Amino acid sequence: MKKFALFSLAFLGFLGIAGVALAADDTQAALGVIGNVAIAAGIGIGLGVVGPGIGQGLTMLGALTGMARNPEQTGTLRVYMLIGLALIESLAIYALVISLILLYAFPFADQVVPFLGSGS
Repeated sequence: MKKFALFSLAFLGFLGIAGVALAADDTQAALGVIGNVAIAAGIGIGLGVVGPGIGQGLTMLGALTGMARNPEQTGTLRVYMLIGLALIESLAIYALVISLILLYAFPFADQVVPFLGSGS
């Protein structure tokens, strides 16, 4: 696990500097930043749904186990399960919103857009 984490950090670090280090001019560097933001948004939403997915699976496991062991509490367990699933799903929606903000609102646009306007 430590090797994977170290490799991931090194890879993300390489992505962060590759656009600037390999750029021929400022326009290419700006496009590299935009590409890195797109990659970061994709990785962010991918990692942002792993936790809620595991949480939803464990919630369903617990609720179904409880319903199987105590059938007369099925209605109560179902209500609590649905509330829990809605709260867990909101975490995945937060990750989606942050990724969409990175892609479409692009908070660094005021620094990057002048380079794109001065194209060759």
